[in-house]
Amino acid sequence: MPSRIEQLSRPKPNLLKFPDRCSVYWLDELPTRSKNTTTAFELTPRLEQLAQSKESSRLIEESRRSPEWMISAAALKARPSERVCSLALPRMPADGWQPERPLLATLSVAVKNAKPSPRICHLAQPKQVKTLLTYCSVDSSAHSISVPNTPSSRILQLASPKQVHAQHSLARPVSWPVPDHVLKAVASERLQKLARPKTRQALFEGYDPYRVSPAARAATASPRLLELSLPLPRKCKGQ
Repeated sequence: MPSRIEQLSRPKPNLLKFPDRCSVYWLDELPTRSKNTTTAFELTPRLEQLAQSKESSRLIEESRRSPEWMISAAALKARPSERVCSLALPRMPADGWQPERPLLATLSVAVKNAKPSPRICHLAQPKQVKTLLTYCSVDSSAHSISVPNTPSSRILQLASPKQVHAQHSLARPVSWPVPDHVLKAVASERLQKLARPKTRQALFEGYDPYRVSPAARAATASPRLLELSLPLPRKCKGQ
């Protein structure tokens, strides 16, 4: 028996080498064998009708054969009416309409020859902001900002580090000396018992369901328990 790899390595069979297979015909009788190598289809009236080109509608007018066509004598002698002439005129702009302003407005001669006043020159200069950061422009000698050299008392107070509280205890060192009485100490039985790890048992391991604890043996029932332990009165009537 071939292995799985050998079965997968075999090429797939070509099922199209027999175009006239009998299995493709759903007929009671087998068709006659033809000499052609391919199946010959019979053209039905419906297929012939669908193969014909679609006829154009009768309402469609043919396009003009050329851009130049004959004009009738009546069209040459026609004169437009007053209504047609009024409609042919371009529409007038509305009242108050102004054309768009050009992108580059034309400057007058007075504006070109105007000279700014000292006040305008003073307002045109940028405002200088006094900051603690020093920066220089292209010409550091002409444009320099004066920085205060002596800080104020408030700045010195804020710059001083925060003082440690008087009751603050520093971190304990990693290694410290152990006193002699700790080295000579002896653990008691209670400490040794608590130092032992708790033994974990499996479920119901060492469990005796018939064992009664000493506390349960010496217990005394309360009046309420005795009352609840009695049977109901309605069940004792028949007895």
